[in-house]
Amino acid sequence: MTIQFLALVVTTWLMGLNVHAQAQQFDLLIKGGRVIDPRNQIDSVLDVAIAGGKIARVAADIAADQAIQVVDAGGLIVAPGLIDIHVHAFFGTDPDGSYGGGLNSLPPDGFTLRSGVTTAVDVGSSGWRNFRELKERVIDHSKTRLLAFLNIVGSGMRGDPAEQSLADMDPKLTAMRVRQFPQTLVGVKVAHYRGPEWDPVDRAVQAGRLANVPVMVDFGGVVPELPLKDLLLEHLRPSDILTHTYAQVRGRIPIVDEQGNVRPYVLEARKRGIIFDVGHGGGSFVFRQAVPAIKQGFTPDSISTDLHRGSMNAGMKDMLNVMSKFLNMGMALPDVILRSTWNPAREIKRTELGHLSAGAPADVAVLRLRQGNFGFVDVAGGKMPGNSKLECELTLREGQVVWDLNGISHREWEKQPVNQPTSQPCNFVRPCSESRLQPAQRASFNGKPPMNTDPCSSVVSHVWLRLRCGCGVVYNATPKARFASATRSGVSVNSYPA
Repeated sequence: MTIQFLALVVTTWLMGLNVHAQAQQFDLLIKGGRVIDPRNQIDSVLDVAIAGGKIARVAADIAADQAIQVVDAGGLIVAPGLIDIHVHAFFGTDPDGSYGGGLNSLPPDGFTLRSGVTTAVDVGSSGWRNFRELKERVIDHSKTRLLAFLNIVGSGMRGDPAEQSLADMDPKLTAMRVRQFPQTLVGVKVAHYRGPEWDPVDRAVQAGRLANVPVMVDFGGVVPELPLKDLLLEHLRPSDILTHTYAQVRGRIPIVDEQGNVRPYVLEARKRGIIFDVGHGGGSFVFRQAVPAIKQGFTPDSISTDLHRGSMNAGMKDMLNVMSKFLNMGMALPDVILRSTWNPAREIKRTELGHLSAGAPADVAVLRLRQGNFGFVDVAGGKMPGNSKLECELTLREGQVVWDLNGISHREWEKQPVNQPTSQPCNFVRPCSESRLQPAQRASFNGKPPMNTDPCSSVVSHVWLRLRCGCGVVYNATPKARFASATRSGVSVNSYPA
């Protein structure tokens, strides 16, 4: 009789949870924001629903009771997570390492997520010799999705004399390493060479051709200059990328001539498919080039920062500051977001990113467009006034809240349970890792847990577990799409019948 009664209790409880699942099919619902998704030609006030780290639905008036958590985005912009295709993230303590394991590069999570950037691309800090070090030190431990262009120099950006060594520019070994890590390596980079030869560019293009990836060129520094026209029309292929588009530096012909006109061969290069990237940096963006180019319709294909130690506290600052410059130079907000999301995703052939389509990773940037009196500075010290500035309110990385400026994803402290324990935020992009779970909880990852192992209840049950970390991120123990939810003692357990 007792066993039958207990079985009835368990059955009733599980049925109730399944009914609740019908109502709460989403983990998170962002309501009432202006959704700008250029890939899907969306610019409208809509709701964005997220489940299992993926975009589940984008539509008007999704019922709030269908989600475990609701974020009010009224008056805000909801965009795909930003993609910055020019950063230097191979940080380290080697005083001779420069950008390749030295002091010039920066750990990405401290500078990307707060700006709405969910995907960043390290461009050329490592080469085929030391890419594994970058991967094991930084890429594997970052919340930011960090991809990379491999330098044609085998040792990467370790300063001179390493970066001037033609002997260490091996296209076959570079292509081999790119093919070895196709999920992470998305291109080949050539930069900083000051010799009179075209060999570094041509070898990088050869490596790109062998690995079927684009080449990014940081061009200049040679005196007398190698012709920019020859680079764009003879050496690069369609879909290769010129970064530092609006630079005016020694050893490179600028794209805007002395009369303020975009050079005809630059326009011709765009027609043949050359990609023009911003790559602002600490020395590669001046309004004297950018403003006349934008007025003539020569806008960048992609907006990027060239984030490193020398740019973050100067005129560049961060991704949103660079985007705001183009907004105040006359570009429309959807066009600025296009060049910071879907365009760069296509340039690096990662078309699963940069949009809010159902099934895409739930990388989301919730932005505020501030109005007021602002000033923007270029690398030459020139100032441009502006009246609009973008600010990041909330960043999601695969559905996980990784930045929340004003706590819009949290409830007021007075409404928190009185005895709810505090918890540390998740350390890495794989939240709720097994190391954080109790033995009984860990058992759920490899199949059905033994009897009496429900961490939230003493009820005898044979269930699948879906555990929520203290950081509010859900880890799915099973691939089942629908679940039932019950919350007790600050832990969310989502169960299925055996």
